[in-house]
Amino acid sequence: MRVASHRDLLVWQKAMDLVTACYKLTARFPKTEQYGLTSQTQRAAVSVPANIAEGKGRASTGAYLQHLSIAAGSLAELDTHLGVAQRLNYVDESEVSKITEQLEEVGRMLTGLRKSLESGPNS
Repeated sequence: MRVASHRDLLVWQKAMDLVTACYKLTARFPKTEQYGLTSQTQRAAVSVPANIAEGKGRASTGAYLQHLSIAAGSLAELDTHLGVAQRLNYVDESEVSKITEQLEEVGRMLTGLRKSLESGPNS
């Protein structure tokens, strides 16, 4: 099946679900974190599908791979922010665990997409 748009990519759709989950979670962070951890967590989450989309829109496979790499980096950043929030007792372990499962799924999907692109156009 040909992927016409970034919206057709399951990894983009799952990353959008991750953004929604993160926004719901950060809505409960203390008001004092509005410009700190809340903003950083949201920005890292949004960066994942945004970079998938931007990469898909690029003319070259190399640029696409670079944006997928940035998306993977944003996942690691997001994981760190969630860990900080948990250590500060803004959220409990079970809440972080649910989002971490989503985060790891998106990470696996990104890895698969990157490998597929690296192996060539006939894969």
